Amino acid sequence: MSKKNSQRETGNTPQEIAQEPVVSVSKEHCPSPHSFGNKLGRIFWGMTWILLFRPSPRICHAWRRFLLRIFGAKIGLCVKIDPSVRIWVPWNLEMEQEATLGHHVDCYNVAKIKIGSHATVSQYAFLCTATHDPSDPHMKLLSSPIVLEDQSWVCAGAFVAPGVTIGTGALAGAKAVVTRSVQPWEIVAGNPARFIKQRALRSR
Repeated sequence: MSKKNSQRETGNTPQEIAQEPVVSVSKEHCPSPHSFGNKLGRIFWGMTWILLFRPSPRICHAWRRFLLRIFGAKIGLCVKIDPSVRIWVPWNLEMEQEATLGHHVDCYNVAKIKIGSHATVSQYAFLCTATHDPSDPHMKLLSSPIVLEDQSWVCAGAFVAPGVTIGTGALAGAKAVVTRSVQPWEIVAGNPARFIKQRALRSR
């Protein structure tokens, strides 16, 4: 194949090819960041989720609280967790009284996720405590906890990034991409999430 044909197929000029970074990747084994006990626990939890957690009727919140506590989760009184919720590991989950996880919420809690009392995570939200180092050829795993303080609300389809704290009473709007911590009683929305206004609750 001629040099001219090769350029035509790739669509890159010689100058563009020269500017592309060259990364040498070591062939040595890159060990998993997770211990054997962690992997074994996740296997047992996965089986429990499939056989006992996911098929349970929606009203059986007490049953799901019981299963999560067996696996080390700290679950307060009257917590509501939909059976479709995905929890990576229960022992990294803490929920205080009357907190709620709506249907199809994804808790990727490689690091801890703490949800305060009366806090709500609506349907299809994604709480993600882990990412990868883009500068590392082996894409090293990086993790940082997420905290949702009392009375906060993560709305439908929102994404909360590692290390983020949603302050007391704060609200992340639907489909928001929250990459920075939110101050108490702020409303944020958009991608990336930005301040919209202060949240005010009516007195009953």
